[in-house]
Amino acid sequence: MYEVELKFPLPPGGDRDAVLQALANRGAAFGEPVTQVDVYYNHPVRDFAETDEALRVRIVTGADGVPHGRMTYKGPKVDADTKTRVEFEPKLAAGPNNVHALTEALRRLGFREVFTVTKTRRTAEIVVEADDAAQRNYEVTRDAVEGLGEYLEIETSADDGSLSSARTALLAFAADLGLRASERRSYLGLLLEQSETPTDGGCKT
Repeated sequence: MYEVELKFPLPPGGDRDAVLQALANRGAAFGEPVTQVDVYYNHPVRDFAETDEALRVRIVTGADGVPHGRMTYKGPKVDADTKTRVEFEPKLAAGPNNVHALTEALRRLGFREVFTVTKTRRTAEIVVEADDAAQRNYEVTRDAVEGLGEYLEIETSADDGSLSSARTALLAFAADLGLRASERRSYLGLLLEQSETPTDGGCKT
């Protein structure tokens, strides 16, 4: 399965209000904020900064205060316009012990912790009627990233047969919202460039 995604810095002032209103007009209702702590790892024998791959453990804490963990592998981007990648994301049972068990297993296998990205995220779901009478489901996230500011991400999923049409539809949907200058670098990459920190591996893009 592919994650088909675009990311945009939220513009300031009236332009920002216009984008958020355009989302609301299409049914977007953002949920309660959650804190996400993303810990990125590098492979013991290959450099993810060179292969454009990423491996992270995400710890999500909501209003209940209970941490939920998930591990995500992302393959290299497959086109020059979006952030489309193969993605695998197994989820863990809730609780700090399960998160610790995963991170300890990665450490013992030789994976090295590279960098941590912390953000507050609010999520909305939008269903759009497509030209072919089908429906397209988009997940829209509004992120406040420590050290970077506010961003919007728009994401959908596709398989090999629907990948091209999903990319085209996503680009058109973003343009319809008034979003055009997408950011293809990851939050990790942006923070590393900003701090001029050596990567020691880990996906920068």
